[in-house]
Amino acid sequence: MEYRRLGGSGLAVSALGLGTNAFGKRCDRAASTAIIDYALDRGVNFIDTANIYAGTESETIIGHALKGKRDRAVLATKAGLPRREGPNGGGSSRQHLQRELEESLNRLRTDYVDLYQIHTFDPHTPLEETLRALDDFIRAGKVRYIGASNYAAWELTKALGISELRGFSRYVSVQASYSLADRTPERELVPACRDQQVGIIPYFPLAGGILSGKYAAASSDAAPKGSRADTDKGFNRFMNDRELALGQAVRTIAEANGCRPGALSLAWLMARPAVATVIAGATRVEQLEDNLSSLEIQVTAALEAELDAASEPFRHGDPFAVYRLP
Repeated sequence: MEYRRLGGSGLAVSALGLGTNAFGKRCDRAASTAIIDYALDRGVNFIDTANIYAGTESETIIGHALKGKRDRAVLATKAGLPRREGPNGGGSSRQHLQRELEESLNRLRTDYVDLYQIHTFDPHTPLEETLRALDDFIRAGKVRYIGASNYAAWELTKALGISELRGFSRYVSVQASYSLADRTPERELVPACRDQQVGIIPYFPLAGGILSGKYAAASSDAAPKGSRADTDKGFNRFMNDRELALGQAVRTIAEANGCRPGALSLAWLMARPAVATVIAGATRVEQLEDNLSSLEIQVTAALEAELDAASEPFRHGDPFAVYRLP
């Protein structure tokens, strides 16, 4: 396993991380535990979750699975998107974050989180309030490092400036939708992260499975049984002809180079500037094994040029996914 520093911090994370959005939803507790065990045994140490995944069940499953193994994992979770009804049910206020952190720690069966991330920018709460609360969490020993998610480049750099001005702990990472099907971060976010030594953690690295080449038509009826498009009807909004055509193009390139399209897509992403760890989900151990094969792929200059040409249109337009507060 290759390990990298998370941004400008000293924290070492595996180049391939484990995304757990499906745990407790499309993947039951037994299967999720088996995936975590296999990941740890193969050197994957970065496990990413959130307080809202599967209605908190993802965190609960991870807490049980890591019993006796907590020291082997770099555990990351998030808060900020709405979790309950009411005026303080979401956002990045001190009140909301304090409550959510305590509940996450309880579900995860741990007294600290390695990386605590703000799930999205909160336009209703002063950044100084959010950053001071996060700094307090670190000083209390309940959080080791902090990160952002779904932040625009200007929001991230503003937060870093406030942290420097006030002497707060700074964000070491940012999560963003980033893949061959979404290269929009390269316009502003990637240059900002390279300049400020912030590690990028791509989510949707396979565009929800589209880059695995398994979808041939923009219809859930044509989706492979058990796939995300088959089990999550809301995913159909991502099933557009342009993205599906890219998935087939990547599949053709991968087959010509003797590898699988999903693994090739992950390998390409790992080679991008500022990328620290790529969080790929899995609902079966076999999927994780396929993802791990990405570590053996060498993205040559010629191969990179092919992928760049196929994905060039995806530098522009709207992101593949972004999650924001209203």
